Parts: sequence; structure tokens; C-alpha cells
Amino acid sequence: MNSDETINEEHLGKQMSFLEHLDEFRKRLVKSVIIIVIAFVLCWFVSDKIYNFLSVPIRKALSEANRREIPVEGLTGNEKILPATSLTQGDTLRYVFDKATTLGVGVVSSGTSVAAIVETDATGKIGLFTDEPIFTNNAVIPKGIRLPVDFGGKDLNEASADERMIVTTAVEPFTLYVTVSLYAAIALSIPFLLFQIWGFISPALYRHERAYVTPFIALSTISFVIGAAFAYYVLFPPAVKYLLGLGSDFQLMLRATDYLDFITLIMLAMGIIFQMPAITYVLSRIGLVNHTLLINSWKIAIVVILIVAAVVSPTADIPNMMLFAAPMMCLYVISIFIAWFFGRRRKNDAEAESLID
Repeated sequence: MNSDETINEEHLGKQMSFLEHLDEFRKRLVKSVIIIVIAFVLCWFVSDKIYNFLSVPIRKALSEANRREIPVEGLTGNEKILPATSLTQGDTLRYVFDKATTLGVGVVSSGTSVAAIVETDATGKIGLFTDEPIFTNNAVIPKGIRLPVDFGGKDLNEASADERMIVTTAVEPFTLYVTVSLYAAIALSIPFLLFQIWGFISPALYRHERAYVTPFIALSTISFVIGAAFAYYVLFPPAVKYLLGLGSDFQLMLRATDYLDFITLIMLAMGIIFQMPAITYVLSRIGLVNHTLLINSWKIAIVVILIVAAVVSPTADIPNMMLFAAPMMCLYVISIFIAWFFGRRRKNDAEAESLID
């Protein structure tokens, strides 16, 4: 019996039975669940901040869709709309509450306006203060109360009335934050989950092939983050702007839960799609894929990419679908170059060690 046959027998001896595979899968699955649960608990404490971050694109789109834009025209033609940060001490104006606001024991209704003045308080901090009393149904709010405007450039009200989404049940906000935390936990756990997946499939690989775990996890994690960011900053804004533009003849009242499912689906989908170069790297290093195979399969790849783009794209129009398909085509071309640069014929451990010697 020669050395190659001995190595093959040793390799076959290391193969696990079907029940051993099931047991290994169970262990990896339990570890993955534990990782996600730990990440979920951490994300729960900042779930409101995560939701606010995810809601930025829709708030901007809602604000543009709900408002009417007219050109600024004045008596002299030199009138300008200035930001609140341009106000200086002593300036007077009228402040309009864009949503119901609690000031002490009084509740000021949305749309209420009050005379206001820019002054500094007892600590020397500049701010906008009421310049007349406000009468509510249960309180009198006196002159000199600070209004929710930050002269550092940030509106303390955050979302305006036209930018807020709705919930339809009492438990929906809780469910919403739980869902946000779960999605964020999955995204945060990606490196650890990839390690568990690699640990499950590694017994089927040669010993020298298992060394690719570190670059695979690093490249996959970076690719996932880039894909999710690409969806959030590049793909989603024009898509949601187009969709809301179709509803210009209607009163737009979006459910927060529907929006969250919408944006997370797109971000997760693009994060997974951007794994293409990472997967190609591992398969080409192992020797299962080469650049010739990818080049010869370009027609099939284009058809698959267009189908995936049609499924992932939130709209049925060609421009938005191509907005999703274009990066996938670029990733496929990048994968060809990766397979060309890293591709090699698959070798067993003996061949790999002989090359090292």
C-alpha cells in the first residue's frame, strides 16, 4: 500500500457518520443561538437608537413627499430663508409646535404658535424662550420657558409631524423594538455565525484548506457591512423616494413595522449578495471554482442576477431593478478576477506538504 492510499484511508477514517453529522450540526446550532441571544440582549438596550438610525431614509423621503415646495418670493425679491442657527440674541419671532409637547404639567397642542425671543439663561446658555404665556386646558405656561430648539444645529424634536410613522396597536412599539434588536443581533453576530458554519464544513476539507478560515471570516464580515451600507445609503433612498412619489395623491401614513421589515430585508439581502467575492475566494483557493468556469457561465450568471434583482428590488420598474443588478454584475466581475488570482487545482495534504518542502 503506497503513501497516497494510506493518506486517503486516514482521511476517510476521519469522516463522520450521519448521526455524528447531526450531532455536530446540533452543537453548532446551539452555539449560534446562544451567540444571537447574547447579541440580542446587548442590542435591546440601544434598540431605540438603532431604530432611529434605520428610520432616517424614510423620514427624509416622507418629509419630501408630504410637503409642498414653492419658490421663495418676497416684496423686494431679496428675502432669504435662514436656518435657526443664524438667530442672535434679542431676535424675536413666532415658534410653531409641530407636534403635541409637554411643558411641565401643560400639554401644548400641535400647531400652536407662541411669540419667542432668543436670549441666554442664567447659566449663559443661549436658547429660544417663550415671550408670552401659553394657555392650555389645564395649565398656564409662563413667559420665559425654553423651547425645544438647539442652537448647536440639531432640532430637539428630531422627527417632524410629517416624518413620523404610525403604529396601530398598543404592543406594536414593543414588538418593533424586539424585531429591531433581533435584526441587529444577527448582523452583529455575523463573524461568529460564519465561524460556526466553517466549523461544521471544515471536517470535509483537507488540513491545509482549513487555514482559509481567518481570511474567509474577515472578508465575509467586511463584505456584509459594505453590502448593508450600500443598500442603506445608495439603493434604498431612490427606491423609497420613487414609491412615495407614486402616493403623492394620497395621505401617506406608513406603519413602522412594515417599513422596518422592508429596509432590513433589503440590507440583509445586499449583505448576503456581497458575500460573492468572499465565497469565490475560498472556493478558488480550494480548487472547486476557477476563472474559466465563471467566464464560461456569464450568460447563466446574468439571468440569475436579473432574477435576484427582480425579487430583491422593492419596485417593478427597470431603473430601480438595474440599480440592484448593477452592483451584482460588478461583484461577479470582481469574483472572476479573484478566481483568476487565487485559483489553483485542489490538492490533498500530501501534495500541499510536498510543495512546501
